[in-house]
Amino acid sequence: MTEQTTGLTHLGGKTEYRQDYAPEVLETFLNKHPENDYWVKLTCPEFTSLCPITGQPDFATIEIRYLPDRRMVESKSLKLYLFSFRNHGAFHEDCVNIIMKDLIRLMDPKYIEVTGYFTPRGGISIHPYCNYGRPGTCYEALAKKRLE
Repeated sequence: MTEQTTGLTHLGGKTEYRQDYAPEVLETFLNKHPENDYWVKLTCPEFTSLCPITGQPDFATIEIRYLPDRRMVESKSLKLYLFSFRNHGAFHEDCVNIIMKDLIRLMDPKYIEVTGYFTPRGGISIHPYCNYGRPGTCYEALAKKRLE
């Protein structure tokens, strides 16, 4: 194991899927280029959650874009984390905000945004978007600009 992969427990092992919301499965690795600003874009086209009122399944593509600082999210742990929403009851807007806040706590990125492209229910598609830029930095200004 390299310094970059020390502490990663999901890579190379048998995949065990959680049946409940599980932010504790998220893992990070060291960013080799924290001095650079660059985008990391992660797309999950098979996201599912449950409507908290009806229990009906909701389907979405979740897009996560972030500017990393010292830590980056490990993709298999992210897959397991997003899968853990499968039996979790939450509105679309709540899902994207929960995902964003969990990733902020995990990585402390310079900037992050999460968009949910939910499939239509009752003839209406909902595409919630949320973002965060580190307070007191140019990334905070970026977050405000992106909401315009």
